[in-house]
Amino acid sequence: MKNILIISGPTGSGESTVTNLLIKKYPIFKRLVTATSRQPRLNEKTGRDYYFFSQTKFKQLIKGKKIIEYTYIKNRDAYYGTYLPDLEKKLKAGYNVVANTDYIGTKFYKKNYNAVGIFIKPESLAVVKKRLLARQPNMPAAELKKRLTNAGKEIKKEEKYYAYTVINRQNRLTDTLRQLVKILKKEGYRLKK
Repeated sequence: MKNILIISGPTGSGESTVTNLLIKKYPIFKRLVTATSRQPRLNEKTGRDYYFFSQTKFKQLIKGKKIIEYTYIKNRDAYYGTYLPDLEKKLKAGYNVVANTDYIGTKFYKKNYNAVGIFIKPESLAVVKKRLLARQPNMPAAELKKRLTNAGKEIKKEEKYYAYTVINRQNRLTDTLRQLVKILKKEGYRLKK
């Protein structure tokens, strides 16, 4: 039985929304809480949204093998990675774990945990723009442009690392979830505890 699933996608693709809907409908799935060295944003809580560590502490956790895979995002000057205690706790409790990771994490999970990677793709960059502005209406134009450029690059560069691609169409979340569940059944994931 497979028990780690990767759901990834560029900014504005809806990967978090899709993950949350999957977890709500199938409580056997729990989201892996990523570790990061960036500062918490408004209303973010450690252990729920991320595990927040200073860069120094993050590097210590890597050395101590408590962070088992990670990425450094240069333009954000921040590390992101898998916090092993969170992963082990959820697996031990019998849950399927959903990791929202980049292609580096995807390669790691495929190799070490036989995980299946699903790339959530927006139908277009125009939809990404709409979603980003809905989330943050006062986003500066330069930031918006940077995020759209990054999303385009991620789609080109990263999609090939995933076993499946699911297009998350605007206002069609139930269709997206249906496609996802079809893949999970095909790949042998348990949907009930």
